[in-house]
Amino acid sequence: MARRTHGTGSIWTEERAGGRKVWMGQVRVGGKQHQRVLGDVRRPGTKDGLTRALAERALRDVRATLEDENAQRDGSQGPPGDATLSEVAIRHLEHLTEVVGRKRSTTQDYSIYLRKHLLPFFSEDRALRDISPQDVEAFMRHQRDRGLATSTITNHVNYLNSIFAYAVKRSLVATNPVAYADKPRAPRADPDIKFLTVEELEAVLRAVADDHLGDTDHALVVTAAMTGLRQGELVALRWKDVDWTAGVVRVRRNYTRGEEGTPKSRRSSRAVPMADRVAAALEQHFQRSAYTRDDDRVFCHPQSGNPYDAAKIRERFYDALDTAKLSHLREREDPITFHSLRHTFGTQMAAAGAPIRAIQEWMGHADIQTTMIYADYAPDPSNGRAWAQRAFSADASIPVAV
Repeated sequence: MARRTHGTGSIWTEERAGGRKVWMGQVRVGGKQHQRVLGDVRRPGTKDGLTRALAERALRDVRATLEDENAQRDGSQGPPGDATLSEVAIRHLEHLTEVVGRKRSTTQDYSIYLRKHLLPFFSEDRALRDISPQDVEAFMRHQRDRGLATSTITNHVNYLNSIFAYAVKRSLVATNPVAYADKPRAPRADPDIKFLTVEELEAVLRAVADDHLGDTDHALVVTAAMTGLRQGELVALRWKDVDWTAGVVRVRRNYTRGEEGTPKSRRSSRAVPMADRVAAALEQHFQRSAYTRDDDRVFCHPQSGNPYDAAKIRERFYDALDTAKLSHLREREDPITFHSLRHTFGTQMAAAGAPIRAIQEWMGHADIQTTMIYADYAPDPSNGRAWAQRAFSADASIPVAV
Protein backbone atom coordinates (compact mmCIF):
# COMPACT_ATOMS: atom_id res chain seq x y z
CA MET A 1 0.00 0.00 0.00
CA ALA A 2 1.44 3.39 -1.04
CA ARG A 3 1.08 5.82 1.86
CA ARG A 4 0.27 9.36 0.89
CA THR A 5 0.45 12.62 2.83
CA HIS A 6 -0.55 12.11 6.46
CA GLY A 7 -4.33 12.17 6.88
CA THR A 8 -5.24 12.27 3.17
CA GLY A 9 -5.91 8.53 2.76
CA SER A 10 -4.11 5.77 0.89
CA ILE A 11 -4.00 4.45 -2.67
CA TRP A 12 -2.69 1.15 -3.98
CA THR A 13 -3.12 -1.18 -6.94
CA GLU A 14 -4.85 -4.55 -7.03
CA GLU A 15 -4.94 -7.19 -9.76
CA ARG A 16 -8.34 -8.52 -10.75
CA ALA A 17 -9.52 -11.40 -12.93
CA GLY A 18 -8.12 -11.44 -16.45
CA GLY A 19 -5.03 -9.50 -15.46
CA ARG A 20 -6.91 -6.23 -14.97
CA LYS A 21 -5.19 -3.84 -12.55
CA VAL A 22 -7.15 -1.20 -10.70
CA TRP A 23 -6.40 1.68 -8.38
CA MET A 24 -7.93 1.31 -4.92
CA GLY A 25 -8.42 4.16 -2.47
CA GLN A 26 -9.13 4.34 1.24
CA VAL A 27 -10.17 7.40 3.25
CA ARG A 28 -11.49 8.02 6.72
CA VAL A 29 -14.68 10.10 7.02
CA GLY A 30 -16.87 10.53 10.08
CA GLY A 31 -14.79 8.06 12.07
CA LYS A 32 -15.22 5.29 9.49
CA GLN A 33 -12.87 3.86 6.84
CA HIS A 34 -14.19 3.81 3.27
CA GLN A 35 -12.66 1.89 0.35
CA ARG A 36 -13.45 2.60 -3.29
CA VAL A 37 -12.29 1.39 -6.71
CA LEU A 38 -10.90 4.53 -8.34
CA GLY A 39 -10.41 3.16 -11.85
CA ASP A 40 -8.14 1.05 -14.04
CA VAL A 41 -4.38 1.53 -13.93
CA ARG A 42 -3.17 3.25 -17.09
CA ARG A 43 -1.21 0.90 -19.35
CA PRO A 44 2.14 2.17 -20.69
CA GLY A 45 1.87 3.85 -24.06
CA THR A 46 -1.90 4.42 -23.84
CA LYS A 47 -4.26 7.09 -22.58
CA ASP A 48 -6.68 4.60 -21.06
CA GLY A 49 -7.02 4.38 -17.30
CA LEU A 50 -5.56 6.48 -14.47
CA THR A 51 -2.04 7.58 -13.66
CA ARG A 52 -1.09 7.89 -10.00
CA ALA A 53 -1.79 11.64 -10.14
CA LEU A 54 -5.25 11.04 -11.61
CA ALA A 55 -5.92 8.33 -9.03
CA GLU A 56 -5.03 10.76 -6.24
CA ARG A 57 -7.39 13.34 -7.74
CA ALA A 58 -10.14 10.71 -7.88
CA LEU A 59 -9.47 9.89 -4.23
CA ARG A 60 -9.88 13.56 -3.29
CA ASP A 61 -13.20 13.64 -5.16
CA VAL A 62 -14.35 10.53 -3.31
CA ARG A 63 -13.32 12.09 0.00
CA ALA A 64 -15.20 15.33 -0.75
CA THR A 65 -18.36 13.44 -1.78
CA LEU A 66 -18.32 11.29 1.34
CA GLU A 67 -17.77 14.30 3.54
CA ASP A 68 -20.68 16.19 1.97
CA GLU A 69 -22.91 13.16 2.43
CA ASN A 70 -21.79 12.90 6.04
CA ALA A 71 -22.48 16.60 6.62
CA GLN A 72 -25.98 16.24 5.13
CA ARG A 73 -26.71 13.28 7.41
CA ASP A 74 -25.51 15.26 10.39
CA GLY A 75 -27.69 18.18 9.36
CA SER A 76 -30.75 15.98 9.02
CA GLN A 77 -30.53 15.13 12.70
CA GLY A 78 -31.32 18.70 13.70
CA PRO A 79 -31.49 22.26 12.38
CA PRO A 80 -28.16 23.27 10.71
CA GLY A 81 -28.20 26.44 12.79
CA ASP A 82 -27.78 24.45 15.99
CA ALA A 83 -24.20 23.50 15.07
CA THR A 84 -21.76 24.90 17.62
CA LEU A 85 -18.45 26.59 16.98
CA SER A 86 -16.63 23.70 18.65
CA GLU A 87 -18.37 21.03 16.54
CA VAL A 88 -17.85 22.81 13.23
CA ALA A 89 -14.25 23.76 14.04
CA ILE A 90 -13.35 20.13 14.77
CA ARG A 91 -15.01 18.99 11.55
CA HIS A 92 -13.17 21.76 9.68
CA LEU A 93 -9.81 20.64 11.09
CA GLU A 94 -10.52 17.07 9.94
CA HIS A 95 -11.34 18.44 6.49
CA LEU A 96 -8.08 20.39 6.32
CA THR A 97 -6.09 17.33 7.36
CA GLU A 98 -7.80 14.57 5.41
CA VAL A 99 -8.97 16.38 2.27
CA VAL A 100 -6.88 19.50 1.76
CA GLY A 101 -3.72 17.88 3.11
CA ARG A 102 -2.57 20.88 5.16
CA LYS A 103 0.72 20.49 6.96
CA ARG A 104 0.65 19.14 10.47
CA SER A 105 2.33 22.29 11.80
CA THR A 106 -0.46 24.40 10.29
CA THR A 107 -3.28 22.36 11.79
CA GLN A 108 -1.42 22.37 15.12
CA ASP A 109 -1.42 26.18 15.02
CA TYR A 110 -5.15 26.19 14.26
CA SER A 111 -5.82 23.82 17.16
CA ILE A 112 -4.00 26.22 19.48
CA TYR A 113 -5.97 29.22 18.13
CA LEU A 114 -9.18 27.28 18.76
CA ARG A 115 -8.34 25.97 22.23
CA LYS A 116 -6.62 29.04 23.69
CA HIS A 117 -8.38 31.93 21.99
CA LEU A 118 -11.60 31.29 20.07
CA LEU A 119 -13.41 28.84 22.35
CA PRO A 120 -12.59 30.66 25.63
CA PHE A 121 -14.09 33.86 24.18
CA PHE A 122 -17.08 32.55 22.22
CA SER A 123 -17.65 29.41 24.40
CA GLU A 124 -17.74 25.82 23.17
CA ASP A 125 -21.51 25.36 23.11
CA ARG A 126 -22.38 28.61 21.38
CA ALA A 127 -24.35 28.10 18.16
CA LEU A 128 -22.48 29.30 15.11
CA ARG A 129 -25.56 31.23 13.89
CA ASP A 130 -25.51 33.34 17.07
CA ILE A 131 -22.08 34.86 16.35
CA SER A 132 -22.47 38.32 14.79
CA PRO A 133 -20.02 40.75 13.14
CA GLN A 134 -20.16 42.77 16.38
CA ASP A 135 -19.07 39.66 18.30
CA VAL A 136 -16.11 39.22 15.96
CA GLU A 137 -15.12 42.87 16.47
CA ALA A 138 -15.46 42.43 20.23
CA PHE A 139 -13.13 39.44 20.02
CA MET A 140 -10.55 41.53 18.20
CA ARG A 141 -10.77 44.29 20.83
CA HIS A 142 -10.44 41.68 23.57
CA GLN A 143 -7.29 40.28 21.98
CA ARG A 144 -5.86 43.76 21.50
CA ASP A 145 -6.54 44.65 25.15
CA ARG A 146 -4.64 41.50 26.14
CA GLY A 147 -1.62 42.99 24.41
CA LEU A 148 -1.51 40.66 21.39
CA ALA A 149 0.12 41.95 18.21
CA THR A 150 -2.08 42.97 15.28
CA SER A 151 -0.53 40.25 13.13
CA THR A 152 -1.41 37.62 15.75
CA ILE A 153 -5.01 38.84 16.00
CA THR A 154 -5.24 38.76 12.21
CA ASN A 155 -4.15 35.12 12.23
CA HIS A 156 -6.90 34.26 14.72
CA VAL A 157 -9.56 36.08 12.73
CA ASN A 158 -8.43 34.55 9.44
CA TYR A 159 -8.81 31.11 10.96
CA LEU A 160 -12.29 31.98 12.29
CA ASN A 161 -13.15 33.20 8.78
CA SER A 162 -12.12 29.85 7.29
CA ILE A 163 -14.34 28.00 9.80
CA PHE A 164 -17.35 30.08 8.79
CA ALA A 165 -16.56 29.76 5.08
CA TYR A 166 -16.52 25.99 5.54
CA ALA A 167 -19.83 26.11 7.42
CA VAL A 168 -21.50 28.30 4.76
CA LYS A 169 -20.47 25.92 1.96
CA ARG A 170 -22.10 23.05 3.86
CA SER A 171 -25.26 25.00 4.72
CA LEU A 172 -24.52 24.82 8.45
CA VAL A 173 -24.92 28.60 8.73
CA ALA A 174 -26.39 31.18 6.37
CA THR A 175 -23.75 33.92 6.45
CA ASN A 176 -20.16 34.55 7.44
CA PRO A 177 -20.06 37.32 10.09
CA VAL A 178 -16.28 37.65 9.79
CA ALA A 179 -16.74 38.98 6.26
CA TYR A 180 -18.81 41.89 7.63
CA ALA A 181 -16.60 42.74 10.60
CA ASP A 182 -14.10 45.60 10.41
CA LYS A 183 -10.59 44.16 10.57
CA PRO A 184 -7.54 45.77 12.17
CA ARG A 185 -5.13 47.34 9.75
CA ALA A 186 -2.19 45.17 8.86
CA PRO A 187 0.95 46.53 10.53
CA ARG A 188 3.48 48.16 8.27
CA ALA A 189 6.75 46.34 7.87
CA ASP A 190 9.29 47.45 10.44
CA PRO A 191 11.84 49.54 8.53
CA ASP A 192 14.48 48.78 11.17
CA ILE A 193 15.64 45.33 10.12
CA LYS A 194 17.62 43.35 12.68
CA PHE A 195 20.77 42.00 11.05
CA LEU A 196 24.46 41.56 11.71
CA THR A 197 27.07 43.66 9.98
CA VAL A 198 29.90 41.82 8.28
CA GLU A 199 32.21 42.73 11.19
CA GLU A 200 29.70 41.45 13.77
CA LEU A 201 29.22 38.23 11.81
CA GLU A 202 32.96 37.62 11.72
CA ALA A 203 33.14 38.23 15.48
CA VAL A 204 30.40 35.65 16.07
CA LEU A 205 32.17 33.09 13.89
CA ARG A 206 35.40 33.58 15.84
CA ALA A 207 33.44 33.13 19.09
CA VAL A 208 31.83 29.79 18.19
CA ALA A 209 32.57 27.26 20.95
CA ASP A 210 35.47 24.86 20.34
CA ASP A 211 33.70 21.64 21.29
CA HIS A 212 32.01 18.64 19.65
CA LEU A 213 29.35 20.92 18.10
CA GLY A 214 31.68 23.75 17.15
CA ASP A 215 32.47 22.64 13.59
CA THR A 216 28.78 22.16 12.86
CA ASP A 217 27.89 25.53 14.38
CA HIS A 218 30.55 27.34 12.36
CA ALA A 219 29.38 25.89 9.04
CA LEU A 220 25.74 26.44 10.03
CA VAL A 221 26.17 30.15 10.85
CA VAL A 222 28.17 30.79 7.67
CA THR A 223 25.49 29.09 5.57
CA ALA A 224 22.60 30.81 7.37
CA ALA A 225 24.08 34.29 6.95
CA MET A 226 25.29 33.83 3.37
CA THR A 227 22.33 31.94 1.87
CA GLY A 228 19.39 33.27 3.89
CA LEU A 229 17.91 29.82 4.52
CA ARG A 230 15.36 29.58 7.31
CA GLN A 231 16.32 27.56 10.39
CA GLY A 232 13.99 24.67 9.47
CA GLU A 233 15.41 24.61 5.94
CA LEU A 234 18.96 24.43 7.30
CA VAL A 235 18.12 21.55 9.63
CA ALA A 236 16.47 19.63 6.75
CA LEU A 237 19.28 20.32 4.24
CA ARG A 238 20.86 17.14 2.82
CA TRP A 239 24.16 16.69 1.08
CA LYS A 240 22.42 15.93 -2.22
CA ASP A 241 20.97 19.46 -2.03
CA VAL A 242 24.46 21.02 -2.08
CA ASP A 243 25.59 21.39 -5.70
CA TRP A 244 29.22 22.49 -5.69
CA THR A 245 29.43 22.27 -9.50
CA ALA A 246 26.46 24.54 -10.14
CA GLY A 247 27.34 26.71 -7.14
CA VAL A 248 23.89 26.54 -5.55
CA VAL A 249 22.13 25.18 -2.48
CA ARG A 250 18.73 23.72 -3.34
CA VAL A 251 15.97 24.07 -0.77
CA ARG A 252 13.66 21.08 -0.99
CA ARG A 253 12.66 20.23 2.61
CA ASN A 254 11.81 21.90 5.89
CA TYR A 255 12.05 20.54 9.46
CA THR A 256 9.80 21.96 12.16
CA ARG A 257 8.24 20.69 15.39
CA GLY A 258 9.94 17.32 15.02
CA GLU A 259 8.51 16.67 11.57
CA GLU A 260 10.09 16.96 8.13
CA GLY A 261 8.04 18.13 5.18
CA THR A 262 7.94 20.45 2.22
CA PRO A 263 9.10 24.08 2.54
CA LYS A 264 6.90 26.88 3.83
CA SER A 265 5.32 27.76 0.45
CA ARG A 266 5.59 27.01 -3.26
CA ARG A 267 8.21 29.73 -3.73
CA SER A 268 10.21 28.35 -0.81
CA SER A 269 11.43 25.48 -3.02
CA ARG A 270 14.31 27.23 -4.69
CA ALA A 271 18.00 27.33 -5.60
CA VAL A 272 20.18 29.82 -3.70
CA PRO A 273 23.59 30.98 -4.99
CA MET A 274 26.49 29.63 -2.97
CA ALA A 275 29.36 32.05 -2.35
CA ASP A 276 32.90 30.66 -2.30
CA ARG A 277 32.97 31.21 1.47
CA VAL A 278 29.92 28.96 1.89
CA ALA A 279 31.28 26.32 -0.48
CA ALA A 280 34.56 26.21 1.42
CA ALA A 281 32.83 25.97 4.82
CA LEU A 282 30.58 23.16 3.61
CA GLU A 283 33.50 21.31 2.02
CA GLN A 284 35.45 21.43 5.30
CA HIS A 285 32.35 20.34 7.20
CA PHE A 286 31.84 17.46 4.76
CA GLN A 287 35.40 16.25 5.29
CA ARG A 288 34.94 16.24 9.08
CA SER A 289 31.44 14.75 9.18
CA ALA A 290 30.71 11.06 9.79
CA TYR A 291 27.44 11.43 7.85
CA THR A 292 28.16 12.17 4.21
CA ARG A 293 25.72 10.06 2.20
CA ASP A 294 23.45 11.90 -0.20
CA ASP A 295 20.44 11.60 2.11
CA ASP A 296 22.34 12.46 5.30
CA ARG A 297 21.58 15.84 6.84
CA VAL A 298 24.28 18.46 6.39
CA PHE A 299 23.79 19.94 9.86
CA CYS A 300 22.88 16.82 11.82
CA HIS A 301 24.09 16.16 15.35
CA PRO A 302 27.71 15.06 14.78
CA GLN A 303 27.46 12.08 17.15
CA SER A 304 24.03 10.66 16.29
CA GLY A 305 23.16 11.90 12.82
CA ASN A 306 19.78 13.05 14.14
CA PRO A 307 18.33 16.49 13.34
CA TYR A 308 20.05 19.32 15.17
CA ASP A 309 17.68 20.55 17.90
CA ALA A 310 16.31 24.01 17.06
CA ALA A 311 16.43 25.26 20.65
CA LYS A 312 20.05 24.13 20.98
CA ILE A 313 20.97 25.97 17.76
CA ARG A 314 19.53 29.23 19.10
CA GLU A 315 21.08 28.75 22.54
CA ARG A 316 24.57 28.23 21.13
CA PHE A 317 24.17 31.15 18.70
CA TYR A 318 23.33 33.44 21.64
CA ASP A 319 26.29 32.07 23.59
CA ALA A 320 28.53 33.01 20.65
CA LEU A 321 27.04 36.53 20.64
CA ASP A 322 27.86 36.87 24.33
CA THR A 323 31.40 35.54 23.87
CA ALA A 324 31.91 38.00 21.01
CA LYS A 325 30.90 40.80 23.41
CA LEU A 326 27.77 41.47 21.37
CA SER A 327 25.32 40.68 24.16
CA HIS A 328 23.97 44.24 23.87
CA LEU A 329 22.39 43.18 20.56
CA ARG A 330 20.21 40.74 22.50
CA GLU A 331 19.37 43.07 25.35
CA ARG A 332 17.81 45.87 23.32
CA GLU A 333 14.08 46.21 22.70
CA ASP A 334 14.36 44.67 19.22
CA PRO A 335 16.96 41.95 19.86
CA ILE A 336 19.05 40.05 17.35
CA THR A 337 17.85 36.45 16.90
CA PHE A 338 19.03 33.51 14.84
CA HIS A 339 16.50 34.59 12.21
CA SER A 340 18.48 37.85 11.94
CA LEU A 341 21.07 35.87 9.95
CA ARG A 342 18.44 35.60 7.21
CA HIS A 343 18.11 39.39 7.22
CA THR A 344 21.90 39.62 7.06
CA PHE A 345 21.74 37.81 3.71
CA GLY A 346 18.94 40.03 2.41
CA THR A 347 20.58 43.33 3.35
CA GLN A 348 24.04 42.34 2.10
CA MET A 349 22.71 41.08 -1.24
CA ALA A 350 20.73 44.29 -1.70
CA ALA A 351 23.77 46.40 -0.79
CA ALA A 352 25.81 44.49 -3.36
CA GLY A 353 23.33 45.59 -6.05
CA ALA A 354 21.45 42.31 -6.56
CA PRO A 355 18.01 42.88 -8.15
CA ILE A 356 15.14 42.86 -5.65
CA ARG A 357 13.26 40.30 -7.78
CA ALA A 358 16.25 37.98 -7.60
CA ILE A 359 16.49 38.41 -3.84
CA GLN A 360 12.80 37.51 -3.60
CA GLU A 361 13.45 34.24 -5.44
CA TRP A 362 16.56 33.41 -3.41
CA MET A 363 14.79 34.04 -0.11
CA GLY A 364 11.59 32.26 -1.12
CA HIS A 365 9.27 35.17 -0.36
CA ALA A 366 5.69 34.68 -1.54
CA ASP A 367 5.35 38.31 -2.64
CA ILE A 368 7.66 41.15 -3.59
CA GLN A 369 6.39 43.41 -0.79
CA THR A 370 8.09 41.21 1.79
CA THR A 371 11.39 41.60 -0.05
CA MET A 372 11.03 45.36 -0.42
CA ILE A 373 12.18 45.82 3.19
CA TYR A 374 15.70 45.39 1.81
CA ALA A 375 15.31 48.01 -0.95
CA ASP A 376 16.66 50.83 1.25
CA TYR A 377 19.99 48.98 1.47
CA ALA A 378 20.44 48.83 -2.32
CA PRO A 379 22.78 51.27 -4.11
CA ASP A 380 21.10 54.48 -5.27
CA PRO A 381 20.63 54.07 -9.04
CA SER A 382 20.20 57.83 -9.52
CA ASN A 383 23.49 58.65 -7.76
CA GLY A 384 21.62 60.94 -5.39
CA ARG A 385 24.64 61.62 -3.20
CA ALA A 386 26.52 63.23 -6.07
CA TRP A 387 23.47 65.36 -6.90
CA ALA A 388 23.11 66.43 -3.27
CA GLN A 389 26.79 67.35 -3.10
CA ARG A 390 26.50 69.38 -6.28
CA ALA A 391 23.34 71.11 -5.08
CA PHE A 392 24.67 72.11 -1.69
CA SER A 393 28.39 72.60 -2.23
CA ALA A 394 29.99 75.87 -1.18
CA ASP A 395 30.09 77.23 -4.73
CA ALA A 396 26.55 76.17 -5.67
CA SER A 397 24.47 79.05 -6.95
CA ILE A 398 21.14 79.31 -5.13
CA PRO A 399 18.27 80.62 -7.25
CA VAL A 400 16.77 83.82 -5.88
CA ALA A 401 13.00 83.94 -5.64
CA VAL A 402 11.37 86.90 -7.31
